[in-house]
Amino acid sequence: MSTAAPILLTPGPLTTSARTRQALLVDWGSWDEGFNRLTASLCEQLLAIVNGADTHHCVPLQGSGTFAVEAAIGTLVPRDGKVLVLINGAYGKRLAKICEVLGRPFSTFETAEDEPTTAADVDCLLRADSAITHVALIHCETSTGILNPLADIADVVRRHGKRLIVDAMSSFGALPVDAQQVPFDALIAASGKCLEGVPGMGFVFARKESLAAAAGNSHSLAMDLADQHAYRMKTGQWRFTPPTHVVAALHEALLQYNEEGGLPARHARYAANCRALLDGMAALGLRSFLPAAIQAPVIATFHAPKDPRYQFKAFYERVKAKGFILYPGKLTQVETFRVGCIGHVDPAQMREAVAAVGEALREMEVFDT
Repeated sequence: MSTAAPILLTPGPLTTSARTRQALLVDWGSWDEGFNRLTASLCEQLLAIVNGADTHHCVPLQGSGTFAVEAAIGTLVPRDGKVLVLINGAYGKRLAKICEVLGRPFSTFETAEDEPTTAADVDCLLRADSAITHVALIHCETSTGILNPLADIADVVRRHGKRLIVDAMSSFGALPVDAQQVPFDALIAASGKCLEGVPGMGFVFARKESLAAAAGNSHSLAMDLADQHAYRMKTGQWRFTPPTHVVAALHEALLQYNEEGGLPARHARYAANCRALLDGMAALGLRSFLPAAIQAPVIATFHAPKDPRYQFKAFYERVKAKGFILYPGKLTQVETFRVGCIGHVDPAQMREAVAAVGEALREMEVFDT
């Protein structure tokens, strides 16, 4: 790869296919019937991935994934509700910050960045605080790649009669979630992650009854999912100017997703990418932050070399010059860097990336890994 077109080994934006990029070259009218059909098809395909057509609506929203998370909290949590936010990384903390800014009462339960929240933890917390109405969970915490036990936690939340909101930003489309088996009020994802579209659109799978009851909850006109859905059902259109090119690119990316074999095939490729990455980095002496049992095949975090000659910025630039863009660490206690396993890449390219990392470290004369 040339330096003008590096492979993005990041958790989104990520490397997209030529077909997906080609779809961005078509201009669409936001009120045009053809674009309305594109949106409807997109929502139908997304619901199929989560097996949610009978129980949930897919509500698309302009903006990044965080916009959609904020919209889900603001729309589905009543102003007198209370959210239990489960935290083991930066995105759990961000979710708590959203609750704080929106004025939604909340409590937090935080574990170490390499320690999943357990169903037993949630059971104890819900027994101790009857005021909690909603539980908010990050399925795959992108700051490390840790996988939290969604199905087990969802079952506990259901047994307590509470409602679950799932940030599945980095897992949706690659890790299986069946809305008929895993009860949730909302599951939130975005265009620029495991579906291999481009960034700019979030979407929320909202339980039909909960969305219908949410009129008037939202703090915001633009982020009112209930109004967004009602308007699209009435007119076929988005309320406000949609990200037309992003929608078209995601629609094309979904065609390729299904051609590849859907979720099982996407998961298998990402898992193979992750194995190639972890094996190769271990051969270089670089230690993974997480044990394999809780490592999602989405992004892997590595301890930074201990050698004083290692500086992330210089390391990043050298690897970039060889055709690969990595991600800085997002941990507070230890120095790390991250490598994404998702996007339009395969295990052979992951091995090339490992070779580039090894070359960069040798050029920096970094040997204490």
